[in-house]
Amino acid sequence: MRIIGMDIHRVFAEAVAWMDGKAVRLGRVDMRRDRLEEFARASLTHDDHVVVEATGNAAAVVEVLAPHVGRVVIANPKQVRLIAHARIKTDAIDAAVLAKLYASGFLPEVWVPDERTGALRRQVSRREQLVRQRTRIKNIVQSILHAHLVPPCPHADLFGHSGRAWLARQTLPEDERQAVERHVRTLDRLLEDLRVVERDIAEHALEDGAVRRLMTIPGIDMIVAVGLAAAIGDVGRFPSAEKLVAYLGLNPSVRQSGEGPARHGRITKQGRGHARGLLVEAAWAAARAPGPLKAFFGRVASRRGQHVAAVATARKLAVLAWRLLTRGEDYAWLRPALQARKLRSLELRAGRPRLHGLRGAAFDYNIKGIRQRERQAAEAAETAYRKLTEGWAQSGPRKGRARTSAAGEERRSEAARRG
Repeated sequence: MRIIGMDIHRVFAEAVAWMDGKAVRLGRVDMRRDRLEEFARASLTHDDHVVVEATGNAAAVVEVLAPHVGRVVIANPKQVRLIAHARIKTDAIDAAVLAKLYASGFLPEVWVPDERTGALRRQVSRREQLVRQRTRIKNIVQSILHAHLVPPCPHADLFGHSGRAWLARQTLPEDERQAVERHVRTLDRLLEDLRVVERDIAEHALEDGAVRRLMTIPGIDMIVAVGLAAAIGDVGRFPSAEKLVAYLGLNPSVRQSGEGPARHGRITKQGRGHARGLLVEAAWAAARAPGPLKAFFGRVASRRGQHVAAVATARKLAVLAWRLLTRGEDYAWLRPALQARKLRSLELRAGRPRLHGLRGAAFDYNIKGIRQRERQAAEAAETAYRKLTEGWAQSGPRKGRARTSAAGEERRSEAARRG
């Protein structure tokens, strides 16, 4: 079996074959699809294994080479320290290092998503780019108004119907007025593109049971659920919730050497940054909804502040997501009417008909009595969590655990007996 290391670039790739402890340079390969496939047919066999670094075109390289070789592996470039910190660095040396690390079993690999998950990740990324462009355009318009002493808009949305009418009445230089009009037209095009992308994402969410299950958690809407599902992919590749938390970069950094104590610092912020940001946003929303998550947020915020509490709640959401997806269960404190409303909103964003005059399950959320009963159940769970944890008083480590008061121990024992 040969191991082919390829250091890929925008227009070419350097290929090196490793076999029987020797590296043989195969030369440069044109990165056009037809040339790359020609190289695979002429120079590779089904017994070969190919190793490439994770780059923008790595997925396309895997797609072309996979039918012609035994396996294609994508390496994590941040963890290949022999390449990142090498004193002598050439394309041929980098390709040979990739092949050697794979042969010795020390290559940090990147999971290759299936076609459906890869397409979903691309759609989530497109939506993020459109949202960033939309925010940028809005900020430019606001800066123009600020520069010419225009007071803040009295309406909730400057770019809504009333806000645009107010904007048209403001006194601005002619060139600035034309600039504002151009930015507003650009914003309209972005909003139309955003609706198209979100419609495709909503169509996928309706067909994906994992996304609907994640939406049962408070604070998680369609965007967060789809972004998290796209980042996770196959949940079976995470043997524990801690592995998923580390993959999302929500685990604390640890430094320990010799007999000294372990020092825990800020979160590592490694892995899927976009999914991590979505979870933090969802944590702020969960902190406002009744339930155990709100009580958990308040308990951490009272000791460490709200920002630390938001990150801790985001980690809690990641653990919840792993357990729900692994066990195939919905969130225990699910509010049925609210969930039905979420799903109906999902259907509307996917372009389904509105069905005026027909009352489905989502209409129950408009009934005050039903809404209050579901909220009271969630508030009861929140109160139970507060009672369970009110006696927990951290006073320093003892045998690797935080000390708790006698009252807290008694409550935990009682809760354990009740199941």
